[in-house]
Amino acid sequence: MQSHFDLLQSELCKICKSLLRVKKLHALVIKSNLSEDPFYATQIIRQYAANGDVNYAHHVFDKTPTRSVYLWNSLIRAYAQAQRFRSAFSLFNNMLTTNTRPDNFTYACIVRACSENFDSAGLRLAHGRAIVSGLGSDSVCGSALVTAYSKFGLVNEAGGVFNGISEPDLVLWNSLISGYGYSGLCDKGMQTFNAMRRAGKKPDGYTIVGLLLNVADSSLLRIGHGIHGLSLKNGFDFNSHVVSLLVNMYSRCKCMTSAYKVFASIFQPDLVTWSALIAGYSLTGDYVKALLFFRELNMKGKKADTVLIASVLASIAQSANVGPGREIHGYVLRNGLGSDVMVSSALVDMYSKCGFLHSGTRVFELMPKQNIVSYNSIISGLGLHGCAFEAFRIFNKMLNKGVVPDESTFSSLLCACCHAGLVQDGRELFRRMKYEFDIEAKTEHYVYVVKLLGSAGELEEAYNLIQSLPEPVEEGILGALLSCCNSCENSDLAETIAHRLFESNPDNDVYRVMLSNIYASDGRWDDVKKVRDNITGGLRKLPGLSKIEGQFCK
Repeated sequence: MQSHFDLLQSELCKICKSLLRVKKLHALVIKSNLSEDPFYATQIIRQYAANGDVNYAHHVFDKTPTRSVYLWNSLIRAYAQAQRFRSAFSLFNNMLTTNTRPDNFTYACIVRACSENFDSAGLRLAHGRAIVSGLGSDSVCGSALVTAYSKFGLVNEAGGVFNGISEPDLVLWNSLISGYGYSGLCDKGMQTFNAMRRAGKKPDGYTIVGLLLNVADSSLLRIGHGIHGLSLKNGFDFNSHVVSLLVNMYSRCKCMTSAYKVFASIFQPDLVTWSALIAGYSLTGDYVKALLFFRELNMKGKKADTVLIASVLASIAQSANVGPGREIHGYVLRNGLGSDVMVSSALVDMYSKCGFLHSGTRVFELMPKQNIVSYNSIISGLGLHGCAFEAFRIFNKMLNKGVVPDESTFSSLLCACCHAGLVQDGRELFRRMKYEFDIEAKTEHYVYVVKLLGSAGELEEAYNLIQSLPEPVEEGILGALLSCCNSCENSDLAETIAHRLFESNPDNDVYRVMLSNIYASDGRWDDVKKVRDNITGGLRKLPGLSKIEGQFCK
């Protein structure tokens, strides 16, 4: 019998590589009359869960009469990892009715499950129960709470949990720093890092990751350089996650020279790092390099995921060069990705923006499943090509299928109305958006409505709409009306709008040029001279260029 115990101990220390091996190990436990021992039952449950068989893990749980907190935790974690959150919460509630009290790991698991299930109400409830259980100040539970609250953007709650822990460990510090990064609060993230250093905590790779999340745009590039230097100083430049985020950070900051240098220093960059570099080139408008690195990625035998393919297609759409787009479409079909909604929607958008609406429509029609993103892509494409009534038909079809429109849907529809000059339809869409679908109008919606009304000569109605908006009114909305005043030659209203724009942005000479053109069309040459004399910049109109398959023609 002792040999059985020795064998069990050695086997339980290894990771089971297959479900068959787990079952053999389970059979050995039963044969050794240890199946009711909570220790061995816990280990077997963990191995079944690791191999994706949660149902059999629950069967083992049911067959174990004596249930320790570790046994409960193992099955709750198994359900949470399998994203069967309802079962995890139900099991947790059953645990509360027994004599076994949840520990800090139980609450940490439930908190993470709430986070992954986007259940903020459940998170607050779990937090309350943890406090009642006396575990609200526990570092393990606290770290999970800080991370979860941060994921929901509730950084004040995350900070409150952190401040309630007397001696936070490095994991907890890292969680708060990352939380501020996810919420775009760079100043607080850096302040927390400095406080961590003053507390005598030495940063690790996860600290660097959290700090890099705080660098959101090029205005924070200097801080990004400092974090890069810190990672080099502490030897974290070999950490794959850190290096990947460095590439991502430099790409977000549009500093592609540094991004490529970091990328080139990696012996075998993973797909995430490749994606960060390619997305960076797309963001900076260097579509040639984005496509070049995508081709190199394929030549190295790496298979691009759907997110990367969608990013590359977005680059091609901006370049309006359909050749590489067809190449990517072929890659999608060869690799069986044509049924992916994200990829197909990006193809629809690419073809439409490259001028091949028929191809985009064909991709849309062949999609096995369509969601709001794909509907928005085809509606936008139809609107850009002046096919407003076809866009309305697709919109009605979408509603009949039970797909709920979002703000992007109405933005595309209003844009279609602008291209087709459908004033009454635009008014009705704007009304339905607010009162039927309860969607709050954003700046782009107001811009389209103002353009639509102004282009139709309804300048007074457009101005009254602007007057109804809370101050300060966005420049884009006022600029749209000023542009309409130009086409309608209404210098009086143009003066009123232009002066409001000058107050909000005195250095923008574009609006002065627009106003001077309006004065000129009205024959008010003295006013033209006054406006032109106030232009501070050296505005210069560039000659137009046409681009066909990479060749420029004047």
